[in-house]
Amino acid sequence: MAVRKKPTEKHKEWYKVLAPEKYDSKELGEVVASDGKLLMNRVIPVSLGDLTGKYSQSALYTTLNFRVKEVLGKAVHTELIGHSLAPSYMRTFIRRRRTVLHSVVDVNTKDDKQVRLKLISVTRDKISETQRTNLRRAIEEEVLSASKEFSYYELMDEIMYGRFATRVFNKAKVVTPMGRIEFRKSELKETFE
Repeated sequence: MAVRKKPTEKHKEWYKVLAPEKYDSKELGEVVASDGKLLMNRVIPVSLGDLTGKYSQSALYTTLNFRVKEVLGKAVHTELIGHSLAPSYMRTFIRRRRTVLHSVVDVNTKDDKQVRLKLISVTRDKISETQRTNLRRAIEEEVLSASKEFSYYELMDEIMYGRFATRVFNKAKVVTPMGRIEFRKSELKETFE
């Protein structure tokens, strides 16, 4: 009678996930893996509130995405690759008899990183097709010109804390009365080796 061998089980270990140096290499949490190499390129979502320790309303609904770039021993180093707002949060400021515009703008930062920004704009009233076109153009021009002033991490800070949205809002309200503008998502254009 043949004896069956049990497959060898790999022992899994915990790895500490660290934020980029820009965020003082703060510990974001822990992940488990049988081998550190398996963690490479994994995306780890973290709440803005958990990263900063400040739990304002916007921090609760903002999720930052970090990609694992390097594993050194039991430490996992990451890079910020974007953010997103919770859909439930965005639904709170969309109402009837208003116009909602979704815009996608690809920008280049001062340090030559390419970022795709997705915006949602809500007007106070319904607007005509001509006003939509003018509003979309004004928003896109402001986003493109303003993003050239910042490095990637400066741009992400401006977006996460709402300062960039306020700047775009002030430009857009010249075209038509605005209710709100939010950056609902940002994505860093990445190259994989």
